Amino acid sequence: MSTKMEDEFKRWTAKRKAALVTEIIQGKTTISEASRSFDIPPSEIEEWIDEAKRGMENALRAKPLDIKEQYERQLKELQEAYGEAMLELRARKKLASLLGEEDK
Repeated sequence: MSTKMEDEFKRWTAKRKAALVTEIIQGKTTISEASRSFDIPPSEIEEWIDEAKRGMENALRAKPLDIKEQYERQLKELQEAYGEAMLELRARKKLASLLGEEDK
């Protein structure tokens, strides 16, 4: 695959992403090497690896979740995290106002 990937891609298809993630998992390359080779931010490659892990975990379940269930679960987790962040932000603003600190 490495020789095929030497060419610049205009679009990273799922198949190409899977091939790169597989090479990383097999130890044939690293995230930093792939990042430099293909001019992709390491964080994006890490996201691909995380997605692959979630998909692999789901595939190995006795009763795999369908895609809709996976996205609904992920959406719920993100909404909960957002709600917690908003509560913390409001609490910090309230504390700042009680301490007499102004937003600048």
